[in-house]
Amino acid sequence: MPHLSIDYSPTLERRADMAGICRALHQVMLESDTFPNAGIRVRAHKADHAIVADGHPENDFLAMTLSVGAGRSTAELKAAGDALFAAAQAELSGPLSTPHFALSLEIRVIDPELSWKDTPIHARLSGQARGTS
Repeated sequence: MPHLSIDYSPTLERRADMAGICRALHQVMLESDTFPNAGIRVRAHKADHAIVADGHPENDFLAMTLSVGAGRSTAELKAAGDALFAAAQAELSGPLSTPHFALSLEIRVIDPELSWKDTPIHARLSGQARGTS
């Protein structure tokens, strides 16, 4: 963990570079002292169908959910959230300058007793024996 999931309206791709947004948000996470690099995931999912707010055809949204493991303070998570949200705002300045866009971020803390993982990437990036190539 952390995993950043991005859901967005299908027509947003006409107004925003989704790959560029993913790269920018990934970079913010990499530069943070809050998260281990091996745990970072950024993924974006276009909604096949979406009706936003009043149903106006120009309405778009981008909703981010950052799922993190337990153990970080609220202040650490708030700082990380502030940095991610600011980067998203910068990347989405065009759509945000219109009255037809909604941007959101939510951070969820995962209960470690209810989370299972098997991630050889961690071992590779830390130089441990499992999958070091």
